[in-house]
This record gives sequence, structure tokens and C-alpha cells, in this order.
Amino acid sequence: MILPIYIYGQPVLRKVSEDITADYPDLKELIANMYETLAVSEGIGLAAPQVGKNIRVAIIDLDPLGEDFPEYKGFRKTYINPHILEVDEESERENMEEGCLSLPGIHEKVARHTRIHVQYMDEEFHAHDEWVSGYLARVMQHEFDHLDAKMFIDRISPLRRQLIKNKLKALTLGKYRCSYRTKPLKK
Repeated sequence: MILPIYIYGQPVLRKVSEDITADYPDLKELIANMYETLAVSEGIGLAAPQVGKNIRVAIIDLDPLGEDFPEYKGFRKTYINPHILEVDEESERENMEEGCLSLPGIHEKVARHTRIHVQYMDEEFHAHDEWVSGYLARVMQHEFDHLDAKMFIDRISPLRRQLIKNKLKALTLGKYRCSYRTKPLKK
């Protein structure tokens, strides 16, 4: 089932998400619905708060990039209770444009570390502890930020934030266009 994407201004996007246990009700169904929602909205990542759930679940599907980046062909992963333990301070910080399904029409350059240490569980609740680098590290940071009540616009300069203030206000008023199902704050 395709779920509506919660748009900037929705309170659920600004609440820190809770870890869950394997007995979380209908978790497999929620994850399947998140993948279906992600596919129709043409995104590469989706966090549970973006579909109205304050739980630490995120999905990343980099397969659509597989033609240009063969290393991501078939890459599709679920992250349950993910936490970034540390960033590699020795690694570069790369500045790259980001967008977000919860912020339709807004794209800004965001500086992020290129190597991070993460812990998470997969769909079978097997624990993982690994260092991740490159573009996947960026996408993980973006999605895991959602679980910590942050959005990429929180990581841009105050000047850039001021320049998009009217666009953000429009989002809270439901004044935007996008091709996927959404749940704005107001209609």
C-alpha cells in the first residue's frame, strides 16, 4: 500500500524516534509499504517519521542509481534501530546537493562526512556494526537524521535558510506540487 509522505511542518518530523523490538506490530507490512511508497515517489531513502511513524526504521534503495553507479546495482536495505556511533573526523566533508521527499521542490548543498560508524539491525533483527563510506554514508546520514528529528535544512547556513524561508512557509500551508501522495500540515 502506498503511504502518504508527511510534509515539512508535520510534528512527527520533529520528534525523536523510538527504538523498537522484533514484536513491533505489522513491521514487515510497514517496511513493504515503505518500499512501495519509495518506488512511486522516486526517492532513494525513506525514514518511518516521513510516513507518520516515530520509530527507528529507515530504508535505502540505491538500485535506481545502478546504471550510472554499478556498485549500487541491487542495493536495497532496511535499517532498524540505526545509530551513528561516530563520524571519521579524518575523512573529508563533502558538499553535495540534497533533496527530501518531505521537502518537495527544495534542494540545497549540505556538507557531510564521507565515512561514518553505524550500528543497526536488519529485518531479521540481526545486529550490524560497520564503517560506511562514500555516497551511502551520505544517504544514511540524511535518513538517520529524520530519526533524530532533523532535516537536511537544519544543516545549511542561516543565510541559505533565510533565503528558502518563503518556500518552507508554503510547504506548511500545503502550497506545493509533487507527483506522489502527501500529508501536508494544512490543506
